[in-house]
Amino acid sequence: MTNWKSKLIDAYRFATVPMRVWQRSSLIGAGKLPVFVLFYHRVSNVHPNPWTISTADFEQQIDWLQANYHLASLAECQEVINSGFNRKPVVSITFDDGYAENLEFAIPLLIERRIPVTYFVTYGNIANQVPFSHDLSLGQPLPVNSLESIRAMANAGIEIGSHTRNHVDIGKISEREQLADELIASSRDLSDAISRPVRYFAFPYGKRKNLTAEAFELLREEGFAGACTAIGGANSIGTDSFQINRYHGDPSIERLKNWLSFDPRLPLFDYFDYPRPETPSF
Repeated sequence: MTNWKSKLIDAYRFATVPMRVWQRSSLIGAGKLPVFVLFYHRVSNVHPNPWTISTADFEQQIDWLQANYHLASLAECQEVINSGFNRKPVVSITFDDGYAENLEFAIPLLIERRIPVTYFVTYGNIANQVPFSHDLSLGQPLPVNSLESIRAMANAGIEIGSHTRNHVDIGKISEREQLADELIASSRDLSDAISRPVRYFAFPYGKRKNLTAEAFELLREEGFAGACTAIGGANSIGTDSFQINRYHGDPSIERLKNWLSFDPRLPLFDYFDYPRPETPSF
C-alpha cells in the first residue's frame, strides 16, 4: 500500500476516534466485546502478491497484536463466544493454503512467542507437491508445504485444519459427491496423514458466494468444531460459534488497526446477532 493511502487511513481512524471509543465502551459495558479472527496466506520477502505479507510487516503486526490483544486459539475464541459475556479484547491468528515459506519465519516466530495458530492446508496440493493454480496463473509456481512439515507443525502444537482437497470454490459445487470429497474425504486423508483429528475447516475464497448451507451441514454432521469464512467482521458474543468470520491480515498495519478498532462504517448492531457486511475496502 502506498504511503499516502496509509496516511489517509490513519487520518480517517483518528478522526473517528470518538465513535470508536463509544462503540468499544458500550460493548465492554454490556459484556459483548466481540472476538476477531485474522487469516494470512504467505509471509515472504520475495514474489510479493496480494496474498503475501513481508516478514517485517508481519512481525510489526504481531508486535502490535501482542501489545493490545489476548491472542487465543480458535477453540478458546469459541469458548468466549459461547460464554455469552466478554470484556477482554481477543484475536486469533490463522493461515490458509499451506506455503512452504511460512516455515522460514512466520511459524517459528509464532512458536517462539507461544502464540496459538490454526494452519489450514489444501490437502491435494500438499500431498502431491503441486503449486496453487492462483500462483501458476501469475507465473509464480511457489513451493507448498510437505506432509512431513505439516506433521512437524502438528507435533509442535499447531492446530492443522482443512482447506479442501483442490482449493475449489465450494459455492460452485452442485454435486454432493464432489462436495463430500472436498470437505469430508480430504479432511479424513489429512487427519490420517498427521495422525491427529482435523477439527476446523476454512472455505477457499470464503465470501458469501463461496459458502453454502449444504456445506455447513456436512461439516457439522462430520463433527467439525467450526468453519472459517473470509467475511470481514467481528464474531458476536452469545451467537453460534460454529461459523467463524475472519479479516484478512492485510500487509498494511494501518488498515488492520482500522478494522480491529471498530470502524464506524460497520454499525454497532453488526457486533451483535445480525448479518455481517463484507470487509470494507480499507
